[in-house]
Amino acid sequence: MPAPHAPSAADSDRGPHDVSLSSRDRQSSGRLPLLALGVGSFGIGTGEFVIMGLLPDAATDLGISIPQAGHLISAYALGVVVGAPLLAVLGARWPRRNLLIALMAVFAAGNIASALAPTYLSMMVARLLTGFPHGTYFGVAALVAASLVARERRAQAVGLVMLGLTTATLVGVPIAAAVGTWLGWRSAFVIVGALGALTALLVWRWVPFVPADRHASPLRELSALGRKQVWLTLGIGAIGFGGMFSVFSYVKPTMLELAHMPAAGIPVVLALFGVGMVVGNLAGARLADKALMPTVGGVLVWTALVLGAFTFTAPHAWLAAFNVLLVGTAVALGPALQIRLMDVAGDAQTLAAALNHSAFNLANALGAWLGGLTIAAGFGWESTGWVGLLLALGGLVIYAWSMLSMERRVPAAA
Repeated sequence: MPAPHAPSAADSDRGPHDVSLSSRDRQSSGRLPLLALGVGSFGIGTGEFVIMGLLPDAATDLGISIPQAGHLISAYALGVVVGAPLLAVLGARWPRRNLLIALMAVFAAGNIASALAPTYLSMMVARLLTGFPHGTYFGVAALVAASLVARERRAQAVGLVMLGLTTATLVGVPIAAAVGTWLGWRSAFVIVGALGALTALLVWRWVPFVPADRHASPLRELSALGRKQVWLTLGIGAIGFGGMFSVFSYVKPTMLELAHMPAAGIPVVLALFGVGMVVGNLAGARLADKALMPTVGGVLVWTALVLGAFTFTAPHAWLAAFNVLLVGTAVALGPALQIRLMDVAGDAQTLAAALNHSAFNLANALGAWLGGLTIAAGFGWESTGWVGLLLALGGLVIYAWSMLSMERRVPAAA
């Protein structure tokens, strides 16, 4: 019988790529850690989007206009963009399980503060605080998920974590919004806060503890910003992913005003979008494990096609509804880009992974802004499809740049 393996100096010097479980640990861990991480992403997804369905109630209670209440959405997005790099750098020396627990504690506290906020200003601050853990949670959760499985299944593990986010749009947001309408809008934030607390408990109970890499430091994390491939990968997400939001941000008025769909059909369209997101997330993750960069390029081409098609299907209610389902599949890009960042970030894993979600939020803002500009310029509701097509093609250009940059390195290394 072989002797038990004793910790060695080599073990203590492992870098971020090696801070993972052994094959035996992976097999015994099962799906419970991934479930715990998925509950967190479900809670974050619900908390991010539920306010959209409760804006009129929140505006009335806080004594503000609906457009002013819309700034609560912007406050959360700002929290994501600022909080992702900040908390990733500050938490560089923390064991990842402990960091996840702390992030969900902040998320839970932010939602409870939102539920109790007496004024518009305090609500803005609470929403900003709630957005802070978003990007870092998804980044660190992706790193932990990837460490729980064999290398050839990393994208599928990340996809299972992100499945919580896509499921939230399909299930969590409608349920929380319904409860908020029934018991008062503040109750929705209590529910989301409880999900955050539950996640912290499940992570503590089910996610294996792995000591922090003793070489980790804020300075090492910041080194990710000096890597060209990191920036190109983030650019693919920030530009190429924006097309989906250019269409979806205006899907309700497009269906009502252009396609003349009855108002009762809008929830069906939104549900179809959620189904598309779930399918795209699972399919994209599986494909990324087989061929990572071809999947990124293929998803961008697919996204360009379905967004361009929306320009022609938008006037026809049920053709447009089916097209919206296809637009939702564009989230297949998410797991692939997350794995790509792990591969190109070197030692700066946490910051690069967290910045992925800052890029996605930038895509959200960019797509909605450009789509709004074309509508305001008089090009019609269907023009958002052209905007989406151009953004997807922009992502393809950056993808090609990334691939060419990789190929140029081969002769130099030889």
